[in-house]
Amino acid sequence: MERPVDLRSDTVTRPTSAMRAAMAAAEVGDDGYGEDPTVRALEERAAALLGKEAAVFVPSGVMANQMALRVLARPGDLVVAGADQHVVAFELGAAARNSGIQFALVDDARGELDPDAVRAHVDAEVDHRPHVAAVFVENSHMPSGGTPWDPARFAHFAAAVGRPVHLDGARLFNAARAVGAEVATLAAPAATVMFCLSKGLAAPVGSLLAGPADLMAEARIERKRLGGAMRQAGVLAAAGLVALDTMVERLDEDHRRARRLAEALAEAFPASGYDPATCRTNIVVMSHPRARELVVDLEREGVLAGTLAADRLRLVTHCDVDDAALERALRAIARVAARPVTQS
Repeated sequence: MERPVDLRSDTVTRPTSAMRAAMAAAEVGDDGYGEDPTVRALEERAAALLGKEAAVFVPSGVMANQMALRVLARPGDLVVAGADQHVVAFELGAAARNSGIQFALVDDARGELDPDAVRAHVDAEVDHRPHVAAVFVENSHMPSGGTPWDPARFAHFAAAVGRPVHLDGARLFNAARAVGAEVATLAAPAATVMFCLSKGLAAPVGSLLAGPADLMAEARIERKRLGGAMRQAGVLAAAGLVALDTMVERLDEDHRRARRLAEALAEAFPASGYDPATCRTNIVVMSHPRARELVVDLEREGVLAGTLAADRLRLVTHCDVDDAALERALRAIARVAARPVTQS
């Protein structure tokens, strides 16, 4: 039986043979004491790539975002963020549970935030509103369909809002490839930035949080408080180093395949009004009134998909979806579109 074409997320990627070999051969030490040479090499590499003073290796992107909240804000502070961003909508209320902060939400339907909308919350402090400690943004912006920020607009935004900016760059390398910029250019306006190794870069575990050395020293303390301190973690960091060496340029292939999926969905479901030109990275998000039923029918055709809401279908390409798998997915979409959607 053929393996399903898994388009639920790029988190389902499996480590490459080169990663497995590097993991087996990794030199390790106790990272709790700062003695794991492979972890140190990964952190130094990440900091250099992002143009930051230091970086901290953590188990997940969620933990990286939570650590950023804890070093940039204090309980009772406001953090301005897009209403649909991962840190707001997809971390199971972790910000309230872990940090005691409040979110002030602004519209992010197009993937970027309006600096005037953010400034309105900052300016409201003079009216006895809570202190705005930081602004969180996401690049690429997953819920809008993997939308990359325009680098010049992001630089203007960060300069205009008057507060430290944290960049949730879970898929920052996808954004960089899409806009033709270095990741350091995209990260430069942000005080802190994180990216994931375990999504499109296909490493099995891990993310990096980077920023000024003093904040990263605080972040190490918060990592331990959150239970994220690791010991002989070089076996994981080794895969991350291979990912940075071998998996960045090939993200273009994922983007190309995602665009083909987007075009197929737009043709198959014209009533959705979906514009495939909005698909610029590896994520396809299409509105459909019965998105969850579409997922059921696609699974019956051997394609795994997901939803962001009852009316929002999501497909994500990655290195384990080659052209043959893409063609299977395209045929499945055509078959599903040719018959009534399953009623759940």
